[in-house]
Amino acid sequence: MRPIIPKLLLAGLLGLGLAACGDTATQPVETGYGPHPVLPPPKHDTLPTLKFAKGVGWPAGGKPVAAPGLAVSAYASGLRHPRWLYRLPNGDVLVAESEEPAPKPGEGGVMNWIAHQIMSRAGAGGVSANRITLLRDADGDGVPETRTVFLQGLNSPFGMSLVGDSLYVADTDAVLRFPYHEGDTQISAAGVKVSDLPSVPTGHWTRNILASRDGSKLYVSVGSSSNVAEDGMAQEHNRANILELDPASGSLRIFASGLRNPNGLAWEPQGGALWTTVNERDDLGSDLVPDYMTSVRDGGFYGWPYSYYGQHVDDRVQPQDPALVARALVPDYALGAHTASLGLCFYQAALLPPHYAGGAFVGQHGSWNRDPRSGYKVIFVPFAAGQAAGPPEDVLTGFLNGQGQAQGRPVGVAVDRTGALLVADDVGNTVWRVTAAAK
Repeated sequence: MRPIIPKLLLAGLLGLGLAACGDTATQPVETGYGPHPVLPPPKHDTLPTLKFAKGVGWPAGGKPVAAPGLAVSAYASGLRHPRWLYRLPNGDVLVAESEEPAPKPGEGGVMNWIAHQIMSRAGAGGVSANRITLLRDADGDGVPETRTVFLQGLNSPFGMSLVGDSLYVADTDAVLRFPYHEGDTQISAAGVKVSDLPSVPTGHWTRNILASRDGSKLYVSVGSSSNVAEDGMAQEHNRANILELDPASGSLRIFASGLRNPNGLAWEPQGGALWTTVNERDDLGSDLVPDYMTSVRDGGFYGWPYSYYGQHVDDRVQPQDPALVARALVPDYALGAHTASLGLCFYQAALLPPHYAGGAFVGQHGSWNRDPRSGYKVIFVPFAAGQAAGPPEDVLTGFLNGQGQAQGRPVGVAVDRTGALLVADDVGNTVWRVTAAAK
């Protein structure tokens, strides 16, 4: 989640944005987890809480801390802001190396340009590589023998999905289609635009895609351009939604709405429902509002911007829409306040201990406006009968060092051909590989 609210930008201008980066780290006291989170009253502070974790990268030999029974190693390093992962049917792993498009001074407002500068100083910005890299570990030993630039010249790419011999890539402003043949290590053909996507020079820029089981539709996540529609709902056209795209015609329709910034998209294996992770709104206090994961109903409305976590009205939004709020669905499972929960995958392999079968791994990129910090880890949520069925468990931690700096920040999660969990770390510039610990 990037800061897109005027008060944060004002704080950056006042020199407050990075003031807390060098303080001593404390163990995050996270709140707002589970199917029935307790929500505190909203706090309307003059200035938001700012607690960036400056991105410093991993020291030599450094790596995250794996949970008991697990081990972690570097699968690929020296990448450039690896964000998202996608495994092809032959086992090749695609890595989207991507950053937010850098606005020019005055583009989308000078304040948005200043926000980008603040985030760059915090280690969360930079020039986008605009490419997808292919990693091939043919013998399954956890060390890719082949590493190639698979696609380049993209525009802040994120989501990827293969349907037949067509590879779909979600740039920040469009879905593109490329020809793919099994075993390809690079694609030189120009992409064909399937559909434009909402893209203005403000707000959430990542676009994920997931194919329906029969491949006839693509589901596209599009985050809002604001915190709570401060500039009006006209600017939010087709945003804060999951869109359904017909790749044959390029037509779009709103599948689900009121989702401030949906990122991870995955099919839950037992019940078959579409699930997503969502980053909720800011500036209501350190413990509000929880990010969440939820099953997604066709036609469902999830509250943004008028209400949060069901029908809790956000009185900053005027005028309100009581009829729409009355329809707002309560999310299935809270993932902690300001954790920036992004990556999502369900585990259907057998390499990891049996406890993980059928549950969900979530990459939590980490907070910028919570004291103490939250997220900066990969967690696991057990599932039963198609629903989350237990408290979250830490899988990878240690992304913050003793000075409260970010050695890494996890984003996308995927499972490789052997059943190992892969984690994209966009500050550590590494893809990590999690396996069962040696006995």
